[in-house]
Amino acid sequence: MPKLSANGRPAGEPLVWLTSMGLAVGLTMVAALLWVIVVNGASVFWPKRIQAWTVQTDGATQTVWGELAKSQPKKFGGGDEIQVFTGTRDALGSSFRYIDATAITAVEQPTGLMAIERLEYGDAIGLPVRLQLADGTALAADDPAFRPRLAALVAEIAARREEISVIEKGEIGLNSREIYRNDLRIKAAKRRGTTDPQAEAEIVKLKAAYELLAAKATALREKQTENRLFVKVMTGKERRIPLGTIVAYHFPNELGLGGRLALTASNLWGFLTENPREANTEGGIFPAIVGTFVMTLLMSVCVTPFGVLAAIYLREYAKQGPFVRAVRIAINNLAGVPSIVFGVFGLGFFVYGMGGSIDSLFFEDRQPTPTYGTGGIMWAAATLALMTVPVVIVATEESIAAVGRGAREGSLALGASKWQTIQRIVLPAAVPGILTGLILAMARGAGEVAPLMLVGVVKLAPSLPVDGLWNDTDLLPFFHLDQKFMHLGFHIYDLGFQSPDSDAAKPMVFATTFFLICLVLVLNLTAILMREKLRKKFATGVF
Repeated sequence: MPKLSANGRPAGEPLVWLTSMGLAVGLTMVAALLWVIVVNGASVFWPKRIQAWTVQTDGATQTVWGELAKSQPKKFGGGDEIQVFTGTRDALGSSFRYIDATAITAVEQPTGLMAIERLEYGDAIGLPVRLQLADGTALAADDPAFRPRLAALVAEIAARREEISVIEKGEIGLNSREIYRNDLRIKAAKRRGTTDPQAEAEIVKLKAAYELLAAKATALREKQTENRLFVKVMTGKERRIPLGTIVAYHFPNELGLGGRLALTASNLWGFLTENPREANTEGGIFPAIVGTFVMTLLMSVCVTPFGVLAAIYLREYAKQGPFVRAVRIAINNLAGVPSIVFGVFGLGFFVYGMGGSIDSLFFEDRQPTPTYGTGGIMWAAATLALMTVPVVIVATEESIAAVGRGAREGSLALGASKWQTIQRIVLPAAVPGILTGLILAMARGAGEVAPLMLVGVVKLAPSLPVDGLWNDTDLLPFFHLDQKFMHLGFHIYDLGFQSPDSDAAKPMVFATTFFLICLVLVLNLTAILMREKLRKKFATGVF
């Protein structure tokens, strides 16, 4: 029978309630945090209505157009105020305006107002006036042909923008790559005291092709600014917007529920697949998603063999004594070292030490420009692997120790060597525990930012660390391990603290945070499913 307390209840029952209460509080806090992130992040994609506030101040009446951002108490004087996104950064120098709630006399949602997503100066809000075409004719906003013509021109400009991107990032990029390779051949020949006529002739041909491609891209860019849209902003003045700067537009006050849902899906897809722009405050996060995913996978590949081998040696081969105990204490203490310290070590050891040595041995012809002697995704993954290896070692040791003694002795009794026993009996049974350590390592590594700032992450990476090109510096085909990369964690830091318009960037911070959590969950769930599958396959009495 269980031991009873003085009041007749089972002993320890208050502690059970206390722990369950702690669990409930923790789950509630996590759910509340996720709710705040989702709600604030969803505002990036959901099209808001444009309202018109009539404001009476100092005997003068003014109308303010914009999207309601938030309502808050005034800092001075009492009462409330609202923050309105006006989309007038280029016209008035600010995208937001604060309005005293007591000065508002009327609120409307007029039709015809446009929300315009632009390549620069952020989104704009205005009332369309006319469309100035390249042939000199104008099309008034009240003309029935205005909206179809505007939609056709914006679609044409989007296709032309894609064509420009293909030329500049694809064809010109490959051309520049070949010029650089041939230039290296010429420099290598000069160091040998000879010449390379073939490389020199190839450079002449490539430069001629470059001039043609650059001229073609320039001509396409000039066409982008031939048509202009004139809109009236809330001050009553007309503003000219070149159609080449318009990414998309819509009339939010005329959208029904279906139209708003469709636009939300389109905005979400663009956020996931587009490159960032406007100091990362506009556009998408696709390069950051790819960079985070690739870096986390590389970190997992680096940390798993080192952690497992170290755990096998410490548990199965090392003679237990003061030295091994000291090593285990050092491993446990290593898990508590601040991450920035690992960043400094990675910069000194991996980047300057190993990277500099690789450049001296294999890429001498590229000196003084560093190839691996500068920050890159390989050194970032190695640094985070070093930071998370204690977690894998401890989890692997515990899982190896949990393997039943009978399985070991049975294997040895049948004539297997110690290594064969470890390889075929112990390790398969310990794989679920090893994956548990890997899951914890991935969760920590994917969210770290401080060490990455020293060993390879950048604000904006011109190309992805994985693509269809095979460079002569690649250690793995199509994996550009020497390349700098973008990371969702650093992207969040950059948006929140380095953005030129922090108020406009706040929803992007929450949206990016949500997708970082989703990426970590996807990676962890994949590892968890693998662990459960292996747990069933190698089920023993231990588990």
